[in-house]
Amino acid sequence: MKKSLNFIKYLPVVMILLFTSCVANKKYKASQSNVDKLQKENANTQSKLNDTQKTLNDCNEKIKTLNSANSSLQTENSLTQKDINDLKALAAVSKMTIADQATRLKTLQDMIQAQKDIMNKLKNSIADALMNYKTDELSVYIKNGNVYVSLEEKLLFKSGSDVVDPKGKAALKSLAMVLNNTSDITVMIEGHTDNVPIKTASFKDNWDLSTARATSILRLLTKDYGFDPIRITASGRGEFHPVKSNDTVEGKAANRRTEIILSPNLSEIYQLLYQ
Repeated sequence: MKKSLNFIKYLPVVMILLFTSCVANKKYKASQSNVDKLQKENANTQSKLNDTQKTLNDCNEKIKTLNSANSSLQTENSLTQKDINDLKALAAVSKMTIADQATRLKTLQDMIQAQKDIMNKLKNSIADALMNYKTDELSVYIKNGNVYVSLEEKLLFKSGSDVVDPKGKAALKSLAMVLNNTSDITVMIEGHTDNVPIKTASFKDNWDLSTARATSILRLLTKDYGFDPIRITASGRGEFHPVKSNDTVEGKAANRRTEIILSPNLSEIYQLLYQ
């Protein structure tokens, strides 16, 4: 009975504690809910800020691209305008009418054709003068507007020598007779060898041999056969300009040659072009 009275005595306190605990629990849950809500709102806000920043960055990049494109367009427009100004300046300076230009072009064409005719006539004259020689000894042809007289080694020299043989001298004398009757041409003599190395008491290498052979022919044409020394030049090109492969005996023979190159006087054409 006494225990029952004690329980009844403390029952209000127990009820108050239970009530207080329930209230605190509800407040805690409410507070936790608010915290969760705030965290979600903060996350959404941060996401929106990130999206906004990305948009701003994209806009800045587009602005840079547009500025660069605008700068390029300005440069192109400037260049175009400069070209136009240059053309206007040229047009203002030039006093030639369309008719004048047509006349000048016709004159130039006539001069070029006249030079072609001269070189063709010269080529035919040389071919006729050297007609007694075989095709494996020499050849005459036109290349790049010049007349080439290509003389094989066996017509001119013994192997490793720069002394012109009698048969070669006769061919050069016939050639000189044509050249001495032809004005307004210059002569270049080029010596060539195959790729077989040479080293003797007289020649250190193929450069030496090819140059010596060209010089020997130059001396014959000028001192012995009377060609104007002012209009002639000699050079050696060694083995570096072959006309055929050096892998065969025939190819080597073709490469051992001396070329006499006859060039027309183009001063009048140059004068017309640049006046």
